[in-house]
Amino acid sequence: MWEFIDERKAQIAFSAYQHVSLVLQAVLVATVIAVVLAVVVTRFRPLEPVANAVSAMGLTIPSFALLGLLVPLVGIGVASAFVAVTFYATLPILRNAVVGLQGVDARLVESAHGMGMNTLATLTRVRLPLAWPVILAGIRVSTQMSMGIAAIAAYVLGPGLGQLIYTGLAQIGGANALNSALVGTLGVVILALAIDALLLLLGRLTISKGIRA
Repeated sequence: MWEFIDERKAQIAFSAYQHVSLVLQAVLVATVIAVVLAVVVTRFRPLEPVANAVSAMGLTIPSFALLGLLVPLVGIGVASAFVAVTFYATLPILRNAVVGLQGVDARLVESAHGMGMNTLATLTRVRLPLAWPVILAGIRVSTQMSMGIAAIAAYVLGPGLGQLIYTGLAQIGGANALNSALVGTLGVVILALAIDALLLLLGRLTISKGIRA
């Protein structure tokens, strides 16, 4: 396997970069979408069960089925992969964002209004910072899940390490088939652990000591 890696190190490195880039961009977009939706949901409480139901049902949709549905709409390649990863990434972040925002003490929000803060200032300076630890936990779960889904997205010619996995599976029994599948799989695992460590560090830097678990 080491010879396989040495001979293809440039290709593997580029695939790893594509994989991380796809996941991080999708999770970033998913975070913005999820937080905006969570703000709306917590403002209009009857929407909460709807958001929870959508999150639960969305996660039950098989990724292969979703990718198959996306191909006629956005075509084969990066677009399908990005939409699919973003869709799945949004769901756990949305659920955590709703829980986090609802968990903010109403008395703190009232105090902020009493100090003259408007709704936007209260959201950005009080509610979101207090809800951030829970939201970040959702982002961590979402990122780990997205690393695997990004690999499956190679089914529609998406970028990343999934291409090595599918190449190995398609050529099973042939030379280097097992090496290709193993390198792709282990690469996804290693990258997922590295990104999770970075998110933990982000939490240490951005979560106030007063509310840090």
